[in-house]
Amino acid sequence: MSEPWELSCYTANLVAYLRPQVPGIATDLAAAIRLSVRTDPPGGGLAFSHHARVDVDADGHGLVYRGADDWDRTRDALTAELRRGGRVLAVGNTRHIPWSPAHERAETPHWVLLCGLTDGKWSVRDDFAALTPHGEHAPHTGLLDDHELRGLLTPPSELTPVAANRDHYALGEYTALPPATGYRWLEHTALPPTTGEVEAPEGTWIHGVVPALRAVAERVCGDDEALARHADDLWTAARHQRFRLAQRTPGDAAAREEAATAWEELPRAARFAVASAARGRPRHALVDKAFARLLDTVERLGDGNDDD
Repeated sequence: MSEPWELSCYTANLVAYLRPQVPGIATDLAAAIRLSVRTDPPGGGLAFSHHARVDVDADGHGLVYRGADDWDRTRDALTAELRRGGRVLAVGNTRHIPWSPAHERAETPHWVLLCGLTDGKWSVRDDFAALTPHGEHAPHTGLLDDHELRGLLTPPSELTPVAANRDHYALGEYTALPPATGYRWLEHTALPPTTGEVEAPEGTWIHGVVPALRAVAERVCGDDEALARHADDLWTAARHQRFRLAQRTPGDAAAREEAATAWEELPRAARFAVASAARGRPRHALVDKAFARLLDTVERLGDGNDDD
């Protein structure tokens, strides 16, 4: 298993999935990281896109979601995908992932990588590493039988609009989802051919780190409910931006470090404020200050858009 990076459960395991065919995927992902925010997604709130797609190969093949309502069809499809490509990304549920700190406590979609099937045992890998609100999530490799894998892939009892948006944009661009009531995985397949013309994504989008951050701040600063809804999105943005700063951003090292620190502080302040508001003690000034500091450092670094 490679060294853990500051990525989400989606991108950490996407990198692991792609690395055998794309050895330089870490550099490619760093170059693809951006920040775009949709201000009018279905269900309200905001939708975040953290990077351009890195899974599409030169032949126009990439990942799409697949799903099935019953386990037999799911197992057959996972087996077939393993035979075709040697690995498959599957959508787990943190409530049912034994090594997740959210096990039996909270559910959210979580990608895992299936790397093989031998003698009825599935080889499962999870490169995600982070300190989460529920505790430390460490990288994991292990073997699961059918019953154990089925449990791990248990569909969520409910997929909120915010969680659905995270799944929709997990590959960087909108990807259709199968029903969340069934088992889900991703298949590497031919994508519809492009026309050569750049199509504007559906909805109202704000692109670039500084414009997107300002738009998010306008929505969540002073609004405890909105901040709670998008605290995890801010955490994910911070992880990706810190990864990008560490991997490829040119410029003054001290300025990069200051920006990385400010990115780390924003989700920390957001989560503290959410917890404090739940106890009846709003901390709006704390979040305001964290946004202001981050915007200042990003602007001074000259890192304010996704075309840098």
